[in-house]
Amino acid sequence: MSLMTIRPMDELEILIRLFSAALIGAFIGLEREYKNRPAGMRTHTLVCLGAAIVAMLEGLLMNNILTTMQNAEGVAISMGRMSAQVISGIGFLGAGTIMVSQKRIAGLTTAASVWTVACIGLLCGFGYYLFGLLTGAMVMGVLFLQRVIHVNHWRKVEIRFLHRTETIAYLQEYFGKKDIQVLDVDFTVETIEDENGKQNLYINIYTLQMPHGASYADVVNELSQYKNVRMVRTRAM
Repeated sequence: MSLMTIRPMDELEILIRLFSAALIGAFIGLEREYKNRPAGMRTHTLVCLGAAIVAMLEGLLMNNILTTMQNAEGVAISMGRMSAQVISGIGFLGAGTIMVSQKRIAGLTTAASVWTVACIGLLCGFGYYLFGLLTGAMVMGVLFLQRVIHVNHWRKVEIRFLHRTETIAYLQEYFGKKDIQVLDVDFTVETIEDENGKQNLYINIYTLQMPHGASYADVVNELSQYKNVRMVRTRAM
């Protein structure tokens, strides 16, 4: 890059940049902590603050170099290497929030928010704190979208029960009352022996689509209380 004049940072400017970064990171982290995610307020605040420090350090170093070499001609300066290391390096921290359990992946949104917070910290550190505040507001809007726009989730529920005719009638009535849509059902039959002798144990695996506000935990608890149901559990898709 060609030689240019960079506005030096005074103490007030440094405080504004640091405070902006900490404030934005804290607000985004609070939303993640409210949802009990692995990276919460402290993690997001520190990431945003640390990125801002790196950006300010890079700006200060650049200013010192340009001030020292202001009479030099044809000098090429590469700017942005430290910031690039923040953007790439924060991926390792984000990866720590991603968990895989029963073929399901959780934590991708939190990992993305940590990475975005680092980018916002760089914005604040370079002095674009108004841009950073606007970006932070947009991130909060994206994180709150799930509360405004409901996305139907499918879940497989395995139900083991006795007395097929009676129990199937109960399940159909229950799903109808709860406005739960049965998208598919797989079933098998096993023979078990208990105090009543040999009898059939029916295993139905339902693919369910839940209405807005419904809870799979409530469905499992309520179904498990029915007299003919031996076991209810959710299964991975």
